[in-house]
Amino acid sequence: MARFTRLVGRIVPALLIAGGVTLLAAGLLSYTAPPATGVVGSSASATAIALSPSPAASPTEGPTGSGSVRPTPVLPTDRPTPTPTSTARPTPDEDAVATRVVVPALDIDLPVVSGELDPPGNPGNYPLCDVAQYLTVQGVDWDVVPGREGTTYLFAHAREGMFLPLLLESQREDGAGMLGALAQVYTRDEILYLYEISVVKRHATDFDLATDLEEGEHRLILQTSEGPSGTVPKLQVAARLIDIQELDDPDPDVVAPEPHPRICG
Repeated sequence: MARFTRLVGRIVPALLIAGGVTLLAAGLLSYTAPPATGVVGSSASATAIALSPSPAASPTEGPTGSGSVRPTPVLPTDRPTPTPTSTARPTPDEDAVATRVVVPALDIDLPVVSGELDPPGNPGNYPLCDVAQYLTVQGVDWDVVPGREGTTYLFAHAREGMFLPLLLESQREDGAGMLGALAQVYTRDEILYLYEISVVKRHATDFDLATDLEEGEHRLILQTSEGPSGTVPKLQVAARLIDIQELDDPDPDVVAPEPHPRICG
C-alpha cells in the first residue's frame, strides 16, 4: 500500500496538470480480462526479465527463450505486405501517430486509435475493444509518437483478438518466450518501426519501465491486464527500436487499417 501511495504522489500532480487523470485511471488501471486467465492479486510482487543489452542482429519472428519449443503461430492476413526501404528521416511530426501494431509470433494485429477516443455510451472513457490505443498525456516523455525519443505507450484489453496472447505467454516462464520477438508499429505518415521485445514485466504497479530510459532511447511498451476490472497490477512488455523503414507506395489498408472500436461489454 505504501508503494502505491508513493506512486500516486509522484504521478498524480503531473497528470492533474496535463488533464489526463481520467484517461490514466480508465486506460491503465481498469482493464478487463477473461475469467479463464485467472486473477493476479494486488499483493503480487512485480517480476521482470530482460534480453541482453545489445540488440540481436535480427529479431526473431517467433518467441524465443528457454524451455520446451512451442509452435509459433503464423499471422494470417489477407492484406499485401508492403516493401520497406530503409532511410534516414527527420523527427516525425506529433500527428504521425501509431495506426497499427503487429506482433507476428503471437498473432497480434490491431488497428491503433487515440486513448482519448470516447464514443457515446462508453462508461468513464473505458478502454475500447477490438483496437489498441495510444496513451495521450501531455507533459510526460512516455506518450511520444514513434520515431521521437521517449516511450510510445500502447494498451489493449487481454481479450481474444487483442492483447490476450501477451498475457498467456507471460504466464509461461515469466514471458521468457517473448524476448527477442519482433513488434511492428505503422504510423500515419507511412513509416514502419521495427522493435525487438526486450523486457517483460509482470504485476507492474508503476510506470518505471516507461520512464527509466537512457538518453536518446526509443522504447515501445505494450500493456494489458492481468485480472478483471479493477485489478491494479498490469503486464508491461517493453521493446527497443531496431529499425525505421519508409514504405514504398504502401496500401493504405496495410498502414492504417480501418478501426472498428466498440464499447466492451
